[in-house]
Amino acid sequence: MTTTRPIKALFLDIGGVLLTNGWDRDARRRAADLFGLDHDELNERHHLTFDTYEEGKLSLDDYLKRIVFYEERSFSELEFTRFIMEQSQPFPDMIQLISQLKQRHGLKLLAVNNEGREINEYRIKQFGLDKFIDAFVSSCYVHFRKPDTDLFRLALDVAQVDPQQVVYIDDRRMFVEVARSMGMNCLHHTSYESTVQVLANLGLAL
Repeated sequence: MTTTRPIKALFLDIGGVLLTNGWDRDARRRAADLFGLDHDELNERHHLTFDTYEEGKLSLDDYLKRIVFYEERSFSELEFTRFIMEQSQPFPDMIQLISQLKQRHGLKLLAVNNEGREINEYRIKQFGLDKFIDAFVSSCYVHFRKPDTDLFRLALDVAQVDPQQVVYIDDRRMFVEVARSMGMNCLHHTSYESTVQVLANLGLAL
């Protein structure tokens, strides 16, 4: 893909791009195995209430009370919360790439992600994302979740750029398709190597 407008901003997801996913189906499976929980029940309760948590309308404590601690457990909420946070790991090559592109090309860099507040803030501080990302247009702060186009419009307003001046990076194809429908240059992230090549084709080479 090529663009006729100069790129001024990168919008990107965090989970699956810069870091592993924070609390996904694989992590819930591991939690069920480790803590002796009924995986199907955990998953069902999660799906019934997680959107509310990601939209910033529920605390992590209340979310956990709904999915795990609605009855007495042999482990503490602190232990379970620690396990959730420990699931996050960085992709150092992607973090370095995005940081260097921002510096070399003078880009505005915005995170546009779905995440609950406590998990989001842990990941930002733990991996130093605030050292190079200019703004976090996160679902827990703005009360919209992807694929709601209002989230993307808000990011455009915050960055003060036109859609054609943005490259949006996400590992979820649907979210890429929504951003593309709004006029953004989009990149479906599947690997470091392919992402480097697409960004270079858009004029963002190191």
